[in-house]
Amino acid sequence: MAHRIGRRKNVKKGFQFTLMVVGASGLGRTTFINTLCDADVVPKRECDEPEMAHVEEAIKIKPYTVELDEDGVKISLTVVDTPGFGDMIDNEYCFQEILGYLERQYDDILSEESRIKRNPRFRDNRVHALLYFITPTGHSLREIDIELMKRLSPRINVIPVVGKADTFTPTELADFKKRVMEDIEHHNIPIYNFPYDPEEDDEETIDENSELRSLLPFALIGCEEEIMVNGRKVRGRQYPWGIVEVDNTQHCDFAKLRFALLSSHLQDLKEITHDYLYENYRTEKLSRSADNLSD
Repeated sequence: MAHRIGRRKNVKKGFQFTLMVVGASGLGRTTFINTLCDADVVPKRECDEPEMAHVEEAIKIKPYTVELDEDGVKISLTVVDTPGFGDMIDNEYCFQEILGYLERQYDDILSEESRIKRNPRFRDNRVHALLYFITPTGHSLREIDIELMKRLSPRINVIPVVGKADTFTPTELADFKKRVMEDIEHHNIPIYNFPYDPEEDDEETIDENSELRSLLPFALIGCEEEIMVNGRKVRGRQYPWGIVEVDNTQHCDFAKLRFALLSSHLQDLKEITHDYLYENYRTEKLSRSADNLSD
């Protein structure tokens, strides 16, 4: 169920939210993060040797924290970037590194909960959502896309997005989105699909979640530069055929995804992480420990 900020507790204190961004190099992850935060959070990758620019090192897990103010509500947002993902011939190491990072945050919580005296300064670093950048091939999901989402979805709310969506025409984008969602259904990948209960939820929540669900995978266009359009500054790109505006919902899904992550569905993503994903992990871990003791 979606939760609106006005109905939440501790609004004055603010919220802590952690978002992981995963995708191959060149899909606009860095630009997306900086656009999302409206700040230079992640430095642009620079290479002194041009002939080596295409060579990626092994995957790294890099958290960046920024303080945001969303309509008077303070949000301590941590974005976990994963440069190097998908650039190796064998990506098993990438999967293990990301999964290991997610599970270590759960282990830290489990350890803290077991203490007789809790640490008042303990920071909960569990990751509440993962944006997975799908390569805009125009065909369907690749094996690496299916494998990653399948392996990580038991531990995190996976939200698929299409990077550099302005490489498609509107018709091509709609067709690609349709094929991606058919693949996700065919392979039974449990993504975060903005769940709602027609019998329990109010009409506004059902309409809002239905609309967001229909946008999956979200089409993203990243751009940190501003251009002038009809006398006003907008974030966007100038092409020979026209202008693409990042925050224009007619041009891409960035604005709606941002609002969902940082406002309307922030609490829902946190609650699913704690009540369902973490609890399942905790049960599995304690069951394994009990089995080891009995052996």
